[in-house]
Amino acid sequence: MPCSAVTLSLATITSIIAVALLAIAFSTDNWLYIEVKRSNILNYLGKHSDAQSQALLESVNSKYYYFTRTKGLFRICYPQERPPSVKTYLSPVETYCNNINYYIPDEQNETKNFTDDAWTRLHMGRSMIALFMIAFISVFAAFCTGVTGCWRRSPGNITATAILMLLACLLSAAGMGLWHGVEYFEKEKVVGEEFYQQWSNVLRDNAKVNYDWSYMLAWVGVGWSLVAAILFSGAAMCLRGEREREEAINMQYLMPVYPQKQQYAYAGYPVPQPQAYAGPYYTTGSAYGPYNY
Repeated sequence: MPCSAVTLSLATITSIIAVALLAIAFSTDNWLYIEVKRSNILNYLGKHSDAQSQALLESVNSKYYYFTRTKGLFRICYPQERPPSVKTYLSPVETYCNNINYYIPDEQNETKNFTDDAWTRLHMGRSMIALFMIAFISVFAAFCTGVTGCWRRSPGNITATAILMLLACLLSAAGMGLWHGVEYFEKEKVVGEEFYQQWSNVLRDNAKVNYDWSYMLAWVGVGWSLVAAILFSGAAMCLRGEREREEAINMQYLMPVYPQKQQYAYAGYPVPQPQAYAGPYYTTGSAYGPYNY
Protein backbone atom coordinates (compact mmCIF):
# COMPACT_ATOMS: atom_id res chain seq x y z
CA MET A 1 0.00 0.00 0.00
CA PRO A 2 1.41 3.46 -0.87
CA CYS A 3 2.74 5.62 1.93
CA SER A 4 0.31 8.42 1.05
CA ALA A 5 -2.76 6.20 1.39
CA VAL A 6 -1.79 5.09 4.89
CA THR A 7 -0.88 8.55 6.18
CA LEU A 8 -3.96 10.16 4.61
CA SER A 9 -6.20 7.57 6.22
CA LEU A 10 -4.61 8.10 9.63
CA ALA A 11 -4.70 11.88 9.24
CA THR A 12 -8.39 11.79 8.35
CA ILE A 13 -9.25 9.61 11.34
CA THR A 14 -7.28 11.74 13.80
CA SER A 15 -8.73 14.99 12.45
CA ILE A 16 -12.27 13.64 12.84
CA ILE A 17 -11.49 12.61 16.42
CA ALA A 18 -9.98 16.03 17.16
CA VAL A 19 -12.96 17.94 15.77
CA ALA A 20 -15.43 15.69 17.60
CA LEU A 21 -13.66 16.15 20.93
CA LEU A 22 -13.35 19.91 20.54
CA ALA A 23 -16.99 20.24 19.49
CA ILE A 24 -18.21 18.16 22.44
CA ALA A 25 -16.07 20.13 24.88
CA PHE A 26 -17.14 23.47 23.39
CA SER A 27 -20.85 22.70 23.64
CA THR A 28 -21.01 20.95 27.01
CA ASP A 29 -21.07 22.50 30.48
CA ASN A 30 -18.66 20.36 32.49
CA TRP A 31 -15.43 22.35 32.46
CA LEU A 32 -15.55 22.99 36.21
CA TYR A 33 -17.40 21.16 38.95
CA ILE A 34 -18.02 23.31 42.02
CA GLU A 35 -19.25 21.19 44.90
CA VAL A 36 -20.86 23.16 47.72
CA LYS A 37 -21.66 21.36 50.97
CA ARG A 38 -24.84 23.22 51.76
CA SER A 39 -25.73 21.01 54.69
CA ASN A 40 -22.50 21.97 56.49
CA ILE A 41 -23.12 25.65 55.82
CA LEU A 42 -26.69 25.48 57.09
CA ASN A 43 -25.63 23.60 60.21
CA TYR A 44 -22.98 26.21 60.91
CA LEU A 45 -25.42 29.09 60.48
CA GLY A 46 -28.00 27.31 62.61
CA LYS A 47 -25.63 27.47 65.53
CA HIS A 48 -25.22 31.24 65.22
CA SER A 49 -28.09 33.67 65.48
CA ASP A 50 -26.36 37.03 65.08
CA ALA A 51 -27.31 39.53 62.38
CA GLN A 52 -24.38 38.63 60.16
CA SER A 53 -25.36 34.97 60.19
CA GLN A 54 -28.97 35.83 59.34
CA ALA A 55 -27.86 37.94 56.38
CA LEU A 56 -25.58 35.14 55.26
CA LEU A 57 -28.46 32.67 55.57
CA GLU A 58 -30.50 34.76 53.12
CA SER A 59 -27.61 34.64 50.64
CA VAL A 60 -27.28 30.87 51.07
CA ASN A 61 -30.93 30.43 50.11
CA SER A 62 -30.87 32.85 47.17
CA LYS A 63 -27.41 33.28 45.61
CA TYR A 64 -26.49 30.72 42.98
CA TYR A 65 -22.87 30.37 44.09
CA TYR A 66 -24.05 28.67 47.30
CA PHE A 67 -25.34 25.75 45.20
CA THR A 68 -23.45 22.83 43.67
CA ARG A 69 -23.00 23.52 39.98
CA THR A 70 -21.08 22.77 36.81
CA LYS A 71 -19.68 25.53 34.65
CA GLY A 72 -19.02 25.53 30.91
CA LEU A 73 -18.22 28.20 28.36
CA PHE A 74 -21.81 29.36 27.97
CA ARG A 75 -23.85 27.98 30.86
CA ILE A 76 -23.87 27.30 34.59
CA CYS A 77 -25.89 24.18 35.40
CA TYR A 78 -27.24 22.76 38.64
CA PRO A 79 -27.24 18.97 38.85
CA GLN A 80 -28.79 18.98 42.34
CA GLU A 81 -30.74 21.84 43.90
CA ARG A 82 -31.64 24.94 41.92
CA PRO A 83 -31.31 28.48 43.29
CA PRO A 84 -34.81 29.98 43.53
CA SER A 85 -33.68 33.50 42.64
CA VAL A 86 -32.08 32.55 39.31
CA LYS A 87 -34.11 32.01 36.17
CA THR A 88 -33.13 28.64 34.73
CA TYR A 89 -34.12 26.55 31.73
CA LEU A 90 -33.78 22.90 30.78
CA SER A 91 -30.66 22.26 28.72
CA PRO A 92 -30.40 19.61 25.94
CA VAL A 93 -28.94 17.17 28.48
CA GLU A 94 -31.88 17.59 30.86
CA THR A 95 -30.08 19.82 33.37
CA TYR A 96 -31.36 23.15 34.66
CA CYS A 97 -29.00 25.95 33.64
CA ASN A 98 -28.63 29.69 33.29
CA ASN A 99 -26.48 31.50 30.73
CA ILE A 100 -23.12 33.14 31.41
CA ASN A 101 -23.39 36.82 30.57
CA TYR A 102 -20.66 38.15 28.26
CA TYR A 103 -22.54 41.44 27.88
CA ILE A 104 -22.80 41.29 24.08
CA PRO A 105 -24.41 43.73 23.69
CA ASP A 106 -24.50 45.60 26.98
CA GLU A 107 -27.86 47.25 26.42
CA GLN A 108 -28.44 48.27 30.04
CA ASN A 109 -24.87 49.45 30.65
CA GLU A 110 -24.32 46.88 33.38
CA THR A 111 -20.54 47.06 32.99
CA LYS A 112 -20.19 50.73 33.93
CA ASN A 113 -18.97 49.91 37.46
CA PHE A 114 -16.54 47.18 36.44
CA THR A 115 -13.02 47.33 37.79
CA ASP A 116 -9.98 46.97 35.53
CA ASP A 117 -9.60 43.33 36.59
CA ALA A 118 -13.26 42.66 35.83
CA TRP A 119 -12.86 44.21 32.38
CA THR A 120 -9.73 42.14 31.73
CA ARG A 121 -11.59 38.96 32.71
CA LEU A 122 -14.51 39.89 30.45
CA HIS A 123 -12.28 40.61 27.45
CA MET A 124 -10.43 37.34 27.90
CA GLY A 125 -13.72 35.45 28.06
CA ARG A 126 -14.97 37.05 24.86
CA SER A 127 -11.65 36.43 23.09
CA MET A 128 -11.68 32.81 24.22
CA ILE A 129 -15.04 32.19 22.54
CA ALA A 130 -13.88 33.99 19.39
CA LEU A 131 -10.70 31.89 19.15
CA PHE A 132 -12.61 28.65 19.43
CA MET A 133 -15.04 29.75 16.72
CA ILE A 134 -12.19 30.74 14.37
CA ALA A 135 -10.58 27.36 15.07
CA PHE A 136 -13.75 25.60 13.90
CA ILE A 137 -13.79 27.76 10.76
CA SER A 138 -10.19 26.71 10.11
CA VAL A 139 -11.18 23.05 10.52
CA PHE A 140 -13.99 23.51 7.99
CA ALA A 141 -11.53 25.05 5.51
CA ALA A 142 -9.16 22.15 6.15
CA PHE A 143 -12.00 19.74 5.35
CA CYS A 144 -12.55 21.42 1.96
CA THR A 145 -8.87 21.44 1.02
CA GLY A 146 -8.43 17.88 2.30
CA VAL A 147 -11.28 16.48 0.20
CA THR A 148 -9.94 18.28 -2.87
CA GLY A 149 -6.41 17.06 -2.19
CA CYS A 150 -7.50 13.44 -1.78
CA TRP A 151 -9.58 13.59 -4.95
CA ARG A 152 -6.83 15.14 -7.05
CA ARG A 153 -3.92 13.57 -5.13
CA SER A 154 -2.45 17.04 -4.87
CA PRO A 155 0.48 17.59 -2.48
CA GLY A 156 -0.24 21.31 -2.44
CA ASN A 157 -3.81 20.86 -1.20
CA ILE A 158 -2.74 18.36 1.44
CA THR A 159 -0.03 20.77 2.61
CA ALA A 160 -2.68 23.49 2.91
CA THR A 161 -4.79 21.06 4.94
CA ALA A 162 -1.86 20.43 7.29
CA ILE A 163 -1.34 24.17 7.75
CA LEU A 164 -5.04 24.75 8.47
CA MET A 165 -5.14 21.91 11.01
CA LEU A 166 -2.05 23.32 12.69
CA LEU A 167 -3.74 26.73 12.76
CA ALA A 168 -6.84 25.17 14.34
CA CYS A 169 -4.60 23.50 16.93
CA LEU A 170 -2.87 26.77 17.79
CA LEU A 171 -6.14 28.72 17.96
CA SER A 172 -7.83 26.17 20.22
CA ALA A 173 -4.72 25.99 22.41
CA ALA A 174 -4.78 29.79 22.67
CA GLY A 175 -8.47 29.57 23.61
CA MET A 176 -7.58 27.10 26.37
CA GLY A 177 -4.89 29.48 27.57
CA LEU A 178 -7.40 32.32 27.79
CA TRP A 179 -9.82 30.05 29.64
CA HIS A 180 -7.12 29.47 32.26
CA GLY A 181 -6.60 33.22 32.36
CA VAL A 182 -10.29 33.75 33.09
CA GLU A 183 -10.11 31.07 35.78
CA TYR A 184 -7.10 32.77 37.34
CA PHE A 185 -8.83 36.17 37.48
CA GLU A 186 -11.99 34.64 38.95
CA LYS A 187 -9.94 33.00 41.72
CA GLU A 188 -7.21 35.55 42.44
CA LYS A 189 -8.72 38.93 41.53
CA VAL A 190 -11.71 40.92 42.74
CA VAL A 191 -14.05 40.63 39.75
CA GLY A 192 -17.47 40.08 41.35
CA GLU A 193 -19.22 38.83 44.45
CA GLU A 194 -19.86 35.42 42.88
CA PHE A 195 -16.13 34.67 42.61
CA TYR A 196 -13.67 33.29 45.10
CA GLN A 197 -12.07 36.45 46.47
CA GLN A 198 -15.44 37.76 47.66
CA TRP A 199 -16.82 34.51 49.00
CA SER A 200 -17.60 34.27 52.69
CA ASN A 201 -15.25 32.22 54.83
CA VAL A 202 -17.87 29.58 55.47
CA LEU A 203 -18.40 29.14 51.73
CA ARG A 204 -14.64 28.85 51.08
CA ASP A 205 -14.37 26.17 53.74
CA ASN A 206 -17.24 24.13 52.30
CA ALA A 207 -16.71 24.47 48.56
CA LYS A 208 -14.43 22.42 46.32
CA VAL A 209 -13.59 23.23 42.70
CA ASN A 210 -12.40 20.50 40.31
CA TYR A 211 -11.72 20.29 36.58
CA ASP A 212 -14.39 18.23 34.87
CA TRP A 213 -14.51 15.99 31.78
CA SER A 214 -15.31 18.70 29.21
CA TYR A 215 -12.07 20.47 30.11
CA MET A 216 -10.12 17.23 29.69
CA LEU A 217 -11.77 16.52 26.32
CA ALA A 218 -10.78 19.97 25.12
CA TRP A 219 -7.07 19.41 25.82
CA VAL A 220 -7.19 15.94 24.26
CA GLY A 221 -8.82 17.46 21.18
CA VAL A 222 -6.03 20.04 20.93
CA GLY A 223 -3.46 17.23 21.04
CA TRP A 224 -5.23 15.18 18.37
CA SER A 225 -5.47 18.22 16.08
CA LEU A 226 -1.68 18.58 16.33
CA VAL A 227 -1.24 14.89 15.46
CA ALA A 228 -3.58 15.34 12.48
CA ALA A 229 -1.54 18.30 11.22
CA ILE A 230 1.68 16.27 11.44
CA LEU A 231 0.10 13.32 9.60
CA PHE A 232 -1.26 15.55 6.83
CA SER A 233 2.20 17.04 6.42
CA GLY A 234 3.66 13.53 6.14
CA ALA A 235 0.99 12.58 3.60
CA ALA A 236 1.92 15.61 1.48
CA MET A 237 5.56 14.55 1.51
CA CYS A 238 4.59 11.00 0.49
CA LEU A 239 2.42 12.28 -2.36
CA ARG A 240 5.20 14.54 -3.57
CA GLY A 241 7.69 11.68 -3.56
CA GLU A 242 5.29 9.34 -5.39
CA ARG A 243 4.61 11.99 -8.02
CA GLU A 244 8.33 12.53 -8.61
CA ARG A 245 8.87 8.80 -9.06
CA GLU A 246 5.97 8.59 -11.53
CA GLU A 247 7.35 11.49 -13.53
CA ALA A 248 10.79 9.86 -13.64
CA ILE A 249 9.26 6.63 -14.98
CA ASN A 250 7.25 8.51 -17.58
CA MET A 251 10.34 10.36 -18.78
CA GLN A 252 12.00 7.06 -19.64
CA TYR A 253 9.18 6.31 -22.08
CA LEU A 254 9.21 9.78 -23.58
CA MET A 255 12.97 9.93 -24.39
CA PRO A 256 13.86 8.30 -27.79
CA VAL A 257 16.56 5.62 -27.73
CA TYR A 258 18.64 5.01 -30.91
CA PRO A 259 20.66 1.78 -31.29
CA GLN A 260 24.40 2.21 -31.84
CA LYS A 261 27.24 -0.10 -32.82
CA GLN A 262 28.74 0.16 -29.38
CA GLN A 263 25.51 -1.16 -27.87
CA TYR A 264 25.82 -4.37 -29.88
CA ALA A 265 29.49 -4.72 -29.07
CA TYR A 266 28.98 -4.16 -25.36
CA ALA A 267 26.08 -6.61 -25.32
CA GLY A 268 28.25 -9.38 -26.85
CA TYR A 269 26.78 -9.26 -30.32
CA PRO A 270 29.11 -9.07 -33.39
CA VAL A 271 29.12 -5.78 -35.17
CA PRO A 272 27.95 -6.33 -38.76
CA GLN A 273 30.69 -5.63 -41.33
CA PRO A 274 30.06 -3.17 -44.15
CA GLN A 275 28.89 -4.88 -47.32
CA ALA A 276 30.42 -4.23 -50.79
CA TYR A 277 28.23 -3.65 -53.76
CA ALA A 278 27.12 -6.81 -55.58
CA GLY A 279 28.84 -7.84 -58.85
CA PRO A 280 29.42 -8.45 -61.63
CA TYR A 281 33.09 -7.59 -61.35
CA TYR A 282 35.25 -7.00 -64.54
CA THR A 283 38.98 -7.18 -64.89
CA THR A 284 41.42 -6.47 -67.73
CA GLY A 285 41.33 -9.13 -70.36
CA SER A 286 38.20 -10.71 -69.10
CA ALA A 287 36.66 -13.09 -71.55
CA TYR A 288 33.23 -12.08 -70.54
CA GLY A 289 33.46 -8.33 -70.57
CA PRO A 290 31.57 -6.24 -73.13
CA TYR A 291 34.80 -4.93 -74.62
CA ASN A 292 36.75 -8.00 -75.53
CA TYR A 293 39.57 -7.19 -77.87
